[in-house]
Amino acid sequence: QAQLVESGGGLVQPGGSLRLSCAASGFTFSSSIMRWYRQLPGKERELVASITSDGDSSNYADSVKGRFTISRDNSKNTMYLQMSGLKSEDTAVYYCYAQTLTGGLWYGYWGQGTQVTVSA
Repeated sequence: QAQLVESGGGLVQPGGSLRLSCAASGFTFSSSIMRWYRQLPGKERELVASITSDGDSSNYADSVKGRFTISRDNSKNTMYLQMSGLKSEDTAVYYCYAQTLTGGLWYGYWGQGTQVTVSA
């Protein structure tokens, strides 16, 4: 059974840094496109960053470009989001998402989310 488990969230002051992790199991992580989303209070879930299966290419929302870095370690079945220069508007629940091709069909899996709070 596919499972994604996020960790690393917490409370941080403005300007601080956090690293989120997403541990995957139950599917072929190394051939999956991976993404980070976030959901701000009262808002729809939004895409933060994505990374290709081999980690060679990534994309970012304009709001986080230059501050966040997505990466992955296929040997550990884990994806990361390094966040720096955090702002209060980055406060949200962060979710990891896997898009994987199995038996010719695409499947999507979500983690349970991890809370990031940026506050003085």
